[in-house]
Amino acid sequence: MRITAIAQAHRCNEQIRISPIRLIDEEGNQVGIVSTDDALNRARDAGMDLVEIAPTERPPVCRIMDYGRFKYGQKRHKQKHREQKLKEVRLHPKIGDHDKDRLMKRAIEFLDHGDKVQFIMIFKGRERFHQELGISVMNDVMAQMAEKAKVEVPPRGFGGRMISMVLAPMKHK
Repeated sequence: MRITAIAQAHRCNEQIRISPIRLIDEEGNQVGIVSTDDALNRARDAGMDLVEIAPTERPPVCRIMDYGRFKYGQKRHKQKHREQKLKEVRLHPKIGDHDKDRLMKRAIEFLDHGDKVQFIMIFKGRERFHQELGISVMNDVMAQMAEKAKVEVPPRGFGGRMISMVLAPMKHK
């Protein structure tokens, strides 16, 4: 059997050998200093566990609570939250409607998953002299994504070869 750090941190029920203890009941009210046997009887009557919260204090502080629920809450609190990633969608100024719709669906999937989406408009050859076409496509993208995302970095050019824009997902209500 593997003992986790959470289980080692708190003694429970018969593991508490020091008497007397400072007791906190199930509602969070401080009862005062009582013997360990009395506290265990109160916990059993309530259908809960007696858990040592502050073992270094004198007398140690114990609380009547559901130990399983407490351990679950500690475990959930220690879990790392999902990191937001930056996904990339590449476009061209002369992109077809069907291709643009397909890329928009993919970008919406990324946003629904909680990731940011970077749209990159790449210009090839003489297209770089007509950046207004790329800006109009980016504006269409912003208009289509207005309900799902907010503009974090507006469209800006990088040396005439590409235009970049970053959208972040809207906060869920």
